[in-house]
Amino acid sequence: MTKQNAVTRGTYDEVMLPIYAPADFIPVRGQGSRVWDQNGTEYVDFAGGIAVLALGHCHPALVAALKTQSESLWHVSNIFTNEPALTLAQKLIKHTFAERVFFANSGAEANEAAFKLARHYALTRHHPYKTKIIAFHHGFHGRTFFTVSVGGQPKYADGFGPKPADIIHVPFNDPDAVKAVMDDHTCAVVLEPIQGEGGITPATPAFMQEVRDLCDKHQALLIFDEVQSGMGRSGKLFAYMDYGIEPDILTTAKALGGGFPISAMLTKQEIAQVMVPGTHGTTYGGNPLACAVGNAAFDLINDPALLAGVDERHRWFADALQSLNSTFGAFAEIRGKGLLIGAELTGIFRDQSKTLLGLAAKNGLMLLNAGTNVLRFTPSLIIEKADVDEGMKRLAKTLNDFREMQ
Repeated sequence: MTKQNAVTRGTYDEVMLPIYAPADFIPVRGQGSRVWDQNGTEYVDFAGGIAVLALGHCHPALVAALKTQSESLWHVSNIFTNEPALTLAQKLIKHTFAERVFFANSGAEANEAAFKLARHYALTRHHPYKTKIIAFHHGFHGRTFFTVSVGGQPKYADGFGPKPADIIHVPFNDPDAVKAVMDDHTCAVVLEPIQGEGGITPATPAFMQEVRDLCDKHQALLIFDEVQSGMGRSGKLFAYMDYGIEPDILTTAKALGGGFPISAMLTKQEIAQVMVPGTHGTTYGGNPLACAVGNAAFDLINDPALLAGVDERHRWFADALQSLNSTFGAFAEIRGKGLLIGAELTGIFRDQSKTLLGLAAKNGLMLLNAGTNVLRFTPSLIIEKADVDEGMKRLAKTLNDFREMQ
């Protein structure tokens, strides 16, 4: 079957910029939590497009929304507005702390807008020296130069020349470290309620409350990056809802469109009003196609039964991983919330996450890592029990294969 295809995995190395190292197979079809490649080989998907496919592959409601919208209006730019964008904005406002919404296309763009808004607000409402941004080691906020500089992983930001100034990184979950650098020159504190790329580490309630209090004391904005943890992934519509506090700005993307590129920055009116026409912009943000799919995804995800099901599925994964651990001794810790789960590797498996991902693919399992030492699980929020069971069988074979290689 592969010989009939005009492109193969080898084509990637011939035509694409070498900034990724994709798997050896090319997926061509997906349904629910199963995927098939060019050769018809089936895979169980525990990756979910990196926490994007909250409703699995090709959910019929999302397909129908896209088909319907595609026959009426594709794009008008932001010189005009459109009904799907306004409807989705109303839903986000109704069900969160927010009063104003800005749509973009990716998590990085939403975060770029959030950081620009925070600095512009501070300079407009306070003074020109209120520019400091406090962020956290191992954080990740995107790949634009501003967002990758705010992210707390130098490997992504080094090698591109001078970085944006006045950004300070401190240890995550350490309120004293924040307090030590917080002052009246701080415009914002930026954090992920659950660090994703940094190893699936949830913020502690005490830390979140202390940071909120410090921001209030120093008139700094609190920004929550919920690009990965939002839209039901944590078992709540947004992870901040577990902490009893509200951010001033929140970003969301990934699952917001269930696979169609869309992101949003949410904030309050008092903050939003410092922006005027021309202060910021985007050509595709709020695209009718993206927002139509986003509306369908939002309606399905923001459902008590579905969100309760996320907690149930967390238990399926946690129990299965603990069972594997009793056999292989592979995990030092299993952590996370909802269906954002990290399994920290230990023993002979330590720092072998990339090798394990390759072996998993050979065994018909799509899996993620978060650094060299954590396996990351971000499947569909409605993954079926049979898919979890089958995927865990394939993970068991993967761990056994690795053990036999030693």
